[in-house]
Amino acid sequence: MDIVKTIAQVREVVRKARGDGKTIGFVPTMGALHGGHVSLMEAAGNKCDFVVVSIFVNPTQFGPGEDLDKYPRDIEADAEKCRAADVDLIFAPEAGEMYPDKLISWVEVEKLTDKLCGRSREGHFKGVTTVCAKLFNIVLPDIAFFGQKDAQQAIVIKRMVTDLNMPLVIKVCPTAREQSGLAISSRNQYLSEDEKKQAALIYASLQKCEQLVKEGETNSEKLIEAMIGKLAESPCIIVEYINIVDSDTVADIARVSGQALAAIAVKLGNTRLIDNIILDTTG
Repeated sequence: MDIVKTIAQVREVVRKARGDGKTIGFVPTMGALHGGHVSLMEAAGNKCDFVVVSIFVNPTQFGPGEDLDKYPRDIEADAEKCRAADVDLIFAPEAGEMYPDKLISWVEVEKLTDKLCGRSREGHFKGVTTVCAKLFNIVLPDIAFFGQKDAQQAIVIKRMVTDLNMPLVIKVCPTAREQSGLAISSRNQYLSEDEKKQAALIYASLQKCEQLVKEGETNSEKLIEAMIGKLAESPCIIVEYINIVDSDTVADIARVSGQALAAIAVKLGNTRLIDNIILDTTG
């Protein structure tokens, strides 16, 4: 496994791999790798011949007061996880490599980014789509792998790729979870053991919503009330949003019909956590 820091190096290594007839899988990350990332690397390895992982804490997707400075960085530990997952190449650029000049060209996806997390994280998705567009142009993957935990991000990236005719496939993989059901996230390390136990209520509330839909309840208002009730079992969880939305447009829906997305964001102590579940009335 190679670790490179420049765009020119990535392009050269990938060019050689493609010249050998290999398909290119790509997992973009901000490092602090965990089981969720490993599951994406393994999915990439199962689908593609050559796997590239980027490790770049992207400053343009952090807003004022967010955790850019304290975001965990440990390239050696990350490299060990990549090596164990049979990754072929790590691209770990410095900010100056990705943004050598003040950026005046941005990629924005409208309508999908002003809801859910976009309401409280102004500019976040503009930073995500721009850095992903840059990374796709650098790596030129056949397939890029994202996790369902960041459902809105995946929906936005898929739409960007479709609208801009980018020649790659976006593969969304299931959310990796801890034994308690808590979605694995780099931010989980900020939680105390007691907070982790309380955080398990996030997934429990989503499971309650899913069960009610299976039993025939489709009214979004009633489903959201049930989730709020479950989360209220913890006095420390502060709900930022709970929405049931169309899984393509992220627009709120009054009733679940076909596939929909139940999405949650909460604050627990100083840590913001998100999760979601796909609801389906067709099965």
